[in-house]
Amino acid sequence: MPNSHIPVITIDGPTASGKGTVAARVADRLGYHLLDSGALYRLTALSAMRAGVGLDDEQAVARLAQELPATFSNGDIFLGGEEVGELIRAEDVGNNASKIAAFPGVRQALYALQLGFRKAPGLVVDGRDMGTVIFPNARLKVFLTASVEARAERRYKQLIGKGISANMEGLLADLQARDERDTHRTVAPLVAAEGAYILDTSNMTVDEAVEQVLHWHTLL
Repeated sequence: MPNSHIPVITIDGPTASGKGTVAARVADRLGYHLLDSGALYRLTALSAMRAGVGLDDEQAVARLAQELPATFSNGDIFLGGEEVGELIRAEDVGNNASKIAAFPGVRQALYALQLGFRKAPGLVVDGRDMGTVIFPNARLKVFLTASVEARAERRYKQLIGKGISANMEGLLADLQARDERDTHRTVAPLVAAEGAYILDTSNMTVDEAVEQVLHWHTLL
């Protein structure tokens, strides 16, 4: 591949582990491009919901994913020219994204799109199968995790801070259900990539996690 020399840092992990925030800060510190791969699944789910496409119709959802008019600019996320960063963070969109991510056809449709984000001077990408499937030869692979309780508490504070009502028990149940789906799907299950550094952030601040990833980067 012509861009295979461009360095890639993959940060994989379960929902609400903080991987998106850490990835964004690491990319900013290094001056690298950023890809939030989870946003692509959320954008696909939002497109399907808006188009009235059944979320259990793998072929129809895959067709939407294949022609997804997604763009990222300065931290904003656009779908066909509309800024939808907040919309795709809604819990129902997230749950539907987790469901359609289990479809092999949808994952295949988004595969080439994700590879296209690899541009100089480098790329930091977060997701669930970035180090195992999309960028298996990445220079640095990190598997960022945290206890389900810590993740539920973070998500709760995040939602309350945005003025969105949230229920701790419901969030715990949602995260456990998503973990179950993500780790047991037949295609690209959520596992740490071979050679990945494991980073448990249950008792870490975002700054501490960022510094640890940057330290690992200097060792390469």
